[in-house]
Amino acid sequence: MMLPCNQKNKEAIFLMTFAQDFFIGAATAAHQVEGNNIHSDYWAQEHMTHTDFLEPSGDAVDHYNRYPEDIRLMADAGMNAYRFSIEWARIEPEEGHFDETEISHYRDVIHTCRENGIEPIVTLLHFTSPRWLITKGGWESDETPGYFARYVRFVMERLGSELRYVCTINEANMGIQVAAIAERYRKQMMARMQSGQTDGTVQMGLNLEKMMANQEAAAKERMEIFGVPKTECFTSPRTPHGDEIVMEAHKAARAAIREAAPHIQVGLTLSLHDIQALPGGEEQAAKEWADEFTHYLPAIADDDFLGIQNYTRTRMDASGSLPVPEGAELTQMDYEFYPQALEHVIRKAAEDFKGTLIVTENGIATSDDTRRAAFIETALSGVSACIADKIPVKGYFYWSLLDNFEWQKGYSMTFGLVSVDRTSQTRTPKPSLALLGRYAER
Repeated sequence: MMLPCNQKNKEAIFLMTFAQDFFIGAATAAHQVEGNNIHSDYWAQEHMTHTDFLEPSGDAVDHYNRYPEDIRLMADAGMNAYRFSIEWARIEPEEGHFDETEISHYRDVIHTCRENGIEPIVTLLHFTSPRWLITKGGWESDETPGYFARYVRFVMERLGSELRYVCTINEANMGIQVAAIAERYRKQMMARMQSGQTDGTVQMGLNLEKMMANQEAAAKERMEIFGVPKTECFTSPRTPHGDEIVMEAHKAARAAIREAAPHIQVGLTLSLHDIQALPGGEEQAAKEWADEFTHYLPAIADDDFLGIQNYTRTRMDASGSLPVPEGAELTQMDYEFYPQALEHVIRKAAEDFKGTLIVTENGIATSDDTRRAAFIETALSGVSACIADKIPVKGYFYWSLLDNFEWQKGYSMTFGLVSVDRTSQTRTPKPSLALLGRYAER
């Protein structure tokens, strides 16, 4: 339902009302906000001499210590839910050694959420893994599902009674997407090399000769750090067998959760694009959607919910994916500003997945908070339309609560509803924080 807008008041906005039990909140990932995740594979890679990271994560935004303040910011804005991740590398810093102090920390985070009227939605793996896992073959090893299930069981036996919703794995399809991007870049590099342009750059200013030299040096350095020349991290380009391993890890974790805490609603999240077929691109688009979504259906058929994560669209013709339309508005990530994509993806996913849907991530990296507000309003309008059509959408989590560490891109991308001065770690809420909070019935 839309409330009337006072045209004389420039700050007036259209508000949709959602059911009282509909989740309105924000999301974070442990490594991106907590700081000093020293036992993780990402921390090790950030500090390599031949690193792909623009800068190390360091103290991040000190959410590990400042979570009470951050949770209060959400509550004061009116939000009723918070999606955050538990860091495996903190819980099991060495193989088989579990840290009860870290479990107590996350128990405190959950309690702080409850005290502020915030529903805690936990993710058990958000990209980062313990460094020791990578030394044992990482996410291409058949042993990894067992290691992951052991960690999940440990967490659930201690925290499961205090949770209602758990995501096992964040963006379980990310490695396949990275592999596809890597293959496209490889073909572009080969084409340039064959044409004699060996000292040129490919797309994002990558020098081919330096890149090839760095690959050899980085392999030697990885051998020194991890004991393997190729690090199979969760976000590394994934083989089809690695994709199967991730699904086995999800199923093993789901079984462990249901054994330890059968009341919990369990699922995973997927990175999904709004894949739009132009004339002649129907076959390519169907294949892309199968790779990104439908081939996972057998593994997630018994899940209670599916977490949908969407940021933009992908247009395809007979040749494959197309560049962003000329003149389109771009975000800091060079994504097309296209909040309508979320509604399209929800509708498409609901055709095949019949359980509950939760928008676990949706957002925009921009320095202009008015564009963030516009993005949120359009995205939520699409969610509301889906609910009106009886699609079972349970919640919406904006990415991200805080401006934070955007992986290889460092701190250059500002997704947050709250800005952070990393010198003083001072939080400054943006107007979009209050705007999103107004959508929650409290």
